[in-house]
Amino acid sequence: MKTKNVKLVLFFLSVSVLLIAVVNAAEGHSHGKPQCECSHDDDHDNKEGARKYKIAAIPSVLIAGVIGVLFPLLGKVFPPLRPETPFFFVTKAFAAGVILATGFMHVLPEAYTMLNSPCLTSEAWEFPFTGFIAMVAAILTLSVDTFATSSFYKSHCKASKKINDGESDEPSVDSVQVQVLRTKIIAQVLELGILVHSVVIGISLGASQSPEAAKALFIALMFHQCFEGLGLGGCIAQGKFKCLSVTLMSTFFAITTPIGIVVGMGIANSYDESSPTALIVQGVLNAASAGILIYMSLVDLLAADFMHPKMQSNTGLQIMAHIALLIGAGLMSLLAKWA
Repeated sequence: MKTKNVKLVLFFLSVSVLLIAVVNAAEGHSHGKPQCECSHDDDHDNKEGARKYKIAAIPSVLIAGVIGVLFPLLGKVFPPLRPETPFFFVTKAFAAGVILATGFMHVLPEAYTMLNSPCLTSEAWEFPFTGFIAMVAAILTLSVDTFATSSFYKSHCKASKKINDGESDEPSVDSVQVQVLRTKIIAQVLELGILVHSVVIGISLGASQSPEAAKALFIALMFHQCFEGLGLGGCIAQGKFKCLSVTLMSTFFAITTPIGIVVGMGIANSYDESSPTALIVQGVLNAASAGILIYMSLVDLLAADFMHPKMQSNTGLQIMAHIALLIGAGLMSLLAKWA
């Protein structure tokens, strides 16, 4: 378990170092892109109109997130929601489609827009940083996934060898426990990717000065949080976390976007979304989040479930899961029109 925590810390440090390096590279140059032509609207009526949507969004988005993340965790109360049931597989396919569309249709395009803005006048930004950062984030996610799992597996082999040699009375760790550990890692890394994006989009809503934009974001974020919560909740349910861990992970997911909204409201008067610093920080975080979400949805959610023996032996379940996947991806892609 300690090794798993170390890998997660290394992941955070790697992303932080990458962010610092990118910002420093950008500050080292001052030409190479068109003049920034970003306008700022100081209409007080607009600000007041947007404020009411922001205030309403805080409890609404919080409730939507709680409903989404807790739904797959109700397996003890509703047996059809337990892991390995057909309904659970279909629900996870829907949620995986949502997460995949979030990465491709929401987060990655935002990162491209920000890191290719004419407001970034440095020659350094002529390099396609968006794709590069997303790629690095996906590779780092793979590293966390594989190294943490292999480390636990090696410790399992050592424990088994000691038992076989009669050197230990401790019970051996079987392949089921190894898989449970991997599921826990998947849930934690997935939550990391979702939280990063949730903070950014929450701040975007909180800092918005347009009533129309705030209203659209408010409505879209409710569905956004509910759908993403389904995916995360499904992974948490399969990870067999202790009650305290489930509570903490669910709480962090539910409150992150509302906190982002509050922070955005607090800095709304001084926040300049077209400033180089804001564009770089949000763009890099979005790109990293996109890499994590795309990797997790394709490798750890869709590939794992669609290749599961239960799915492979049931043609009807495969068809239902594919339909759920398309519906989830389609609905989340539609939401990209507003958020």
